[in-house]
Amino acid sequence: MEPVLVYGDYLLASAQDGIRNGWGVLVEDGKVASVGPVGELEAKRPAAREIAAPGALVAPGFVNTHMHMYGILSRGIPVHAAPSGFYSFLEEFWWPYVEDRLDHETLRAAVRAACYEMIDSGVTCFADVLEAPNALPGCLDVEAEEVENTGLRGFLSFEATERSGPDRAGMGLQENARFASSRSGGSGVRGMMCIHTTFTCSRAFLARARDISREIGCGMHIHMSESSYEPEWCERKYGKRPAALYDEMGFLGPDLVASQCVKVSPEEIALLANGGVKVSHMPLSNCEVGGGVSPVPDMLAAGVSAGLGTDGYVNNFFEVMRGAFLIHKAYREDPRVMPAKTVYDMATRLGGVVVAGASRRAELAGLGTLAPGAPADLITIQMDLSTPVTAGNVFEQVVLHRNPKDVRDVMVGGQLVKSSGAVLTLDRETVLQGTRRAASRLWGV
Repeated sequence: MEPVLVYGDYLLASAQDGIRNGWGVLVEDGKVASVGPVGELEAKRPAAREIAAPGALVAPGFVNTHMHMYGILSRGIPVHAAPSGFYSFLEEFWWPYVEDRLDHETLRAAVRAACYEMIDSGVTCFADVLEAPNALPGCLDVEAEEVENTGLRGFLSFEATERSGPDRAGMGLQENARFASSRSGGSGVRGMMCIHTTFTCSRAFLARARDISREIGCGMHIHMSESSYEPEWCERKYGKRPAALYDEMGFLGPDLVASQCVKVSPEEIALLANGGVKVSHMPLSNCEVGGGVSPVPDMLAAGVSAGLGTDGYVNNFFEVMRGAFLIHKAYREDPRVMPAKTVYDMATRLGGVVVAGASRRAELAGLGTLAPGAPADLITIQMDLSTPVTAGNVFEQVVLHRNPKDVRDVMVGGQLVKSSGAVLTLDRETVLQGTRRAASRLWGV
């Protein structure tokens, strides 16, 4: 792979480094070889192919730490009666009308569309959770094939649960185990173990899934306390809240990603921090299901590594960052909460810690930054704003005032998947036609 030099007007290697004027990134063999002043990098590799982005900011790609790619097919789905609560949302709508109707054909269309939106929005790596009991077996292979065609870096898992009976429950665990084992090499698409929640999985089932994840060494992804329903159910069933139950089981650990974590107590936050558990925060989808506002500021203060996820709801990652920036301020009535720098760090470096750390992928160390040796996952963002870009305002300018249309280039592992504002690996019109057909089939119209 030929060396490539990427540069614009500014470089933001990570939230911790701050902005640099006139710096670029030298990419070799899919990794960041070095960062520095453009002239020095040109002298170091005079034969390097140059990708110049005048007026742009070169930055790490965004890391989407919790995604449901199939969710894109639910947009605008006919709903005869609005669900009255979180569990009714699942039982009366999401399970029967979306997840239980998915098959391989609809999944292919959904994956293409979701990947298009992620690339367009500057996401270079994501962790996806699929629950489609009637698409077993082989559904993760279908998704992987489509993701690989797009060039994105992905961690795929099947949300194993006992809600559809013991046969499907066992098939879900087998799907994860088989897929994760087969993806232990250098592919850009890998697997993780995944279960749903304490209220759809027995304690024995949870323990079995956790044992498999540790035997394979693939990491684990769960939903936790997306609303008050799970902690209340868990207290009735086990006499303790979910994090305490998991702690008692020896379930917690640095290879665990707990998504949502909306209704977690201070005691549970301490358990997550002590266990090194990673958290994925979904500020927008938590609003949609009426779950509440996650105490993410408290988790960050406790030392929990927390990234941002779209949950397959609103996949515009800039909107998700804005949601994280604004919602907590309003909820806590404090404009100092969740500053733009913190949000940007969650979208990049901390997202990399969540995904690469939980999955135990040493080769992905530095994911979400542009440090030497890190994966060459980067984006360029046009900064043609109405006010100057400075070291003091760059995070606000990106988080609050940029959008997918401003993402000029997207590189994953040294390969461009978006260039000069155009997605290279997918055709938008073909993608849209596919999702419209798939949604019509899913909706039964």
